[in-house]
Amino acid sequence: MYQYNDNDQTLIEQRVAQFRRQTESYLKGDISDDQFRALRLMNGLYIQTHAPMLRIAGPYGLFNAKQFRKLAHIARTYDKNYCHFTTRQNVQFNWPQLERVPDILEELASVQMHAIQTSGNCLRNTSSDHLAGICVDEIEDPRPYCEIIRQWTTLHPEFAYLPRKFKIAVSGAKHDRAATQFHDIGLHLVTNDAGEIGFKVLVGGGLGRTPIIGQVIRPYLEKKHLLSYLEAILRIYNLFGRRDNKYKARIKILVKESGLEKFAELVENEWLLIRDNLELDAGRIDAIKAQFAPPAYEANAAQDASFTEHLADNKAFATWIKYNTAEHKIVGYRAVFVSLKAPDSPPGDMTDTQLDAVADLADRYSFGEIRSTHRQNLILADVKQADLFPLWQQLDALKLATPNNGTATDIICCPGLDFCSLANAGTIGISKEINDALDDLDYLHDIGDVKINMSGCMNGCAHQSVGHIGVLGVDKKGAEWYQLTLGGSSENEAAIGERLGPSIAKDQVTQAITTILAVYLKQRLDDESFLDTVKRVGITPFKEQVYADH
Repeated sequence: MYQYNDNDQTLIEQRVAQFRRQTESYLKGDISDDQFRALRLMNGLYIQTHAPMLRIAGPYGLFNAKQFRKLAHIARTYDKNYCHFTTRQNVQFNWPQLERVPDILEELASVQMHAIQTSGNCLRNTSSDHLAGICVDEIEDPRPYCEIIRQWTTLHPEFAYLPRKFKIAVSGAKHDRAATQFHDIGLHLVTNDAGEIGFKVLVGGGLGRTPIIGQVIRPYLEKKHLLSYLEAILRIYNLFGRRDNKYKARIKILVKESGLEKFAELVENEWLLIRDNLELDAGRIDAIKAQFAPPAYEANAAQDASFTEHLADNKAFATWIKYNTAEHKIVGYRAVFVSLKAPDSPPGDMTDTQLDAVADLADRYSFGEIRSTHRQNLILADVKQADLFPLWQQLDALKLATPNNGTATDIICCPGLDFCSLANAGTIGISKEINDALDDLDYLHDIGDVKINMSGCMNGCAHQSVGHIGVLGVDKKGAEWYQLTLGGSSENEAAIGERLGPSIAKDQVTQAITTILAVYLKQRLDDESFLDTVKRVGITPFKEQVYADH
């Protein structure tokens, strides 16, 4: 993974010192609330329902063991002994004291971490495929390009105050695991007719209150033009994006209202003016690629017989392998999903004890690296087959081995009313209810791939619009109600979920979910997936049963 150079380290240390001065001035009353708001947002600090919330960047989802130990220390020292992993591969602390936030940032800087541009109307943390560099369907590892983009976006003076927040995702595989079609800019590494690798560029995607699927603005872009083309898109958005209405300020609205053809013309004209002065040379790309060199894999890792023996002898272990590990491009290794979806824990939360323990496990079994996923779980990417059984035993003891990856209890869930000042409804309690109702693992595994996404407000931090089953909290005269959608997907065949019907009361949500799953089991053909069944039969059978008693 990328290691900071002296310039990187100096930049974040100076930023910490700057924000410390700003915070001290605010606490003395020398800076107003409005003035401080813009400053704190650019440093990842929100004011939530109960306390400030600090969001820390996880660049394209990569962390090392030392950084996890620092997160554990921060959780113990400055928070309430836990942190939260988000759908954008970031980390959040929900209980820091405002006057101590500069101290947290200083601690983070000591392990090459920061909170710069994790909030505010700026270029946010670039995200990517959580299996980047190890998946079997990869065209090229996207992480070096994510890092190049990270360096370009950090404190970019021209784009510090955009009309709204701006998000970029990069995928290098045939299977889109980075939701690129729902980002302001999505980048796919592709091969042209000449066999050269470059980028397919999508623009205008997004979720929130107006979910829109991104459109291809350029089918093929040479690697050397990556930054200049991104800069051209940002310049046109910065110039023409709405600033009079925050709900219409995203690039997806600009593209929709102007039309892709007109928007592309503006971008192309701007790009012609700047592209020759912002080329990426091959040397720069190779230098960054060198920081993502593969670890020292063992050549004979597949020859250990113990893995096969444990699979045959231990049903629980075999189930975990099936659901919580993924194929690796190196024979004899697998990627391990560390489940943050235990039935008795809020989705995405992790205690200080678990953070320290996973850091130790990463050092022992996965070259000291940990990744965060878009579904609020973690990955140990490079585990030898012979190490899988002892790793499973230790994860199980930590309540981090629930074999539910990709199942109905692998729920994406925002903090909802428990923490967020923007939320209309609670989410964590309903998530636990659903877990309790679906506690039969055999039943869960029979249902198969069902993605439930639940958000407490229209901002859609939990991506409810693209859940196979989406749950959105809404306010009805001060009461918590929920809208349901079916058929969404953020993967290759991207789709926005279709609204099932009128919103339902809080105490009816879990029953509605179990009813939807029962209809699926009745309607499916052989091993047909939930999403394929919804596509084939439509939402009417589900709607009829959910609202049968209403």
